Amino acid sequence: EKIAEEDNRYNIRAIKFIYEGLDNVKKLSTEPDHVSGQILCEQLRKLAVEKWGRLAKLVLNTWGVKTTRDFGEIVYLMIKHKWMSAQPTDSIEDFDDVYDFKTVFKG
Repeated sequence: EKIAEEDNRYNIRAIKFIYEGLDNVKKLSTEPDHVSGQILCEQLRKLAVEKWGRLAKLVLNTWGVKTTRDFGEIVYLMIKHKWMSAQPTDSIEDFDDVYDFKTVFKG
């Protein structure tokens, strides 16, 4: 909640959703200590469709999440607040244009 208060671009539910997606990836990963931006974005896409189906894009947009870059912005807010850590090779740009919301979340 502190993150959502500090940076009001994103609803607290978006932050919790990212955290849930990250937790899911870590459980499935052979390398749970590190998750790439692209892998996390793909897991978040699957999770959103699983949870909300055709409404996935609408739900995410309502929370302020309109692109995969927004996923990265939230991840880097979590890193800043020590909820997670980054590798030296990680970059917020890893989240740029992983996929287009209009294409993958067809409603």
